[in-house]
Amino acid sequence: MTMDDKLKPLRQQIDAIDTQILALLNQRARVAQEVGHVKAETNAPVFRPEREAQVLRSVAERNPGPMLSPDVQTVFREIMSACRALEKRVTVAYLGPAGTFSEQAVYQQFGQAVDGMPCASIDEVFRATEAGTADFGVVPIENSSEGVINRTLDLLLQTTMIISGEVSLAVNHSLMTRVGSMDGVRVICAHSQALAQCQLWLNQNHPGIERRAVASNAEAARMASEDPTVAAIASEIAGQKYNLQIVKAHVQDDPHNRTRFAVIGRLVTAASGKDQTSLVLSVPNKAGAVHNLLAPLAKHGVSMTRFESRPARMGKWEYYFYVDVEGHQMDSKVADALAELKDNAAFFKVLGSYPSSL
Repeated sequence: MTMDDKLKPLRQQIDAIDTQILALLNQRARVAQEVGHVKAETNAPVFRPEREAQVLRSVAERNPGPMLSPDVQTVFREIMSACRALEKRVTVAYLGPAGTFSEQAVYQQFGQAVDGMPCASIDEVFRATEAGTADFGVVPIENSSEGVINRTLDLLLQTTMIISGEVSLAVNHSLMTRVGSMDGVRVICAHSQALAQCQLWLNQNHPGIERRAVASNAEAARMASEDPTVAAIASEIAGQKYNLQIVKAHVQDDPHNRTRFAVIGRLVTAASGKDQTSLVLSVPNKAGAVHNLLAPLAKHGVSMTRFESRPARMGKWEYYFYVDVEGHQMDSKVADALAELKDNAAFFKVLGSYPSSL
């Protein structure tokens, strides 16, 4: 038998299975439309991150293989995204232009069936979400090698928006130009965070070339596409969008480099079973104040996963403390701990409870 003879019955099986999958997908879509009608009657939100997180965790737990669980989750995320769009297409603001890691974070959280709204700055992402121009915003909150994004923390303190989700994204940087070489390049452009994340590699390989911080890595890619003297550090996706060639891939100093993004909006997220809660706190400037403030967490068995400080900018050497704890604010032990925290704090704000990133 020839190879084609052997493949023909297998391809026929695949075609038959695809027909079944298509029928089931549309059956699911029709049920999703009915869900949308029920939600419309009660003005319930279309996007429920806790429900989608439960579905994605469940399919991973029940997956018998041979497909890998992360790949199965990707498929189901897109199914949910397409079905959600039948109810209402969600608009999500992010730090643009197209091709940024922020845009990738949007699709990792919401799937492809959304309308992305690129913004020129993190401030604009907050403004678009607060104004209702976008249903949600996605903003970078911290990087595994460079730490927190201070502007995002400052804006979370000021905004009326809350966090309804988080995305942890692997960040791989590539050095790219129009022709795939550094011949004639006089400047390397990238976001300031990306330049910092690639500093050692750049020092070793291109120490004599100017480095210039720009609004985003995608903006650097756009600039490199128009100017042969400019090289960009950006994602491969940004390079593809702007027809750049890779000089060197994976130029970040930390091979495990990741950035955490927050999903902001007005949605109050219910418990999913595996959640975390973000807070902002401050205390009077006196000995033992911070220890006393956080004591209720240990008392009630609540784990703290992040603790960051930012100056209060009031000229008194006072600080705001950004804290993440495991659990949802409606969980009994978390609720009891937060009640005591609020009594001890000079300032207390819950930024949101939301499903932990998959």
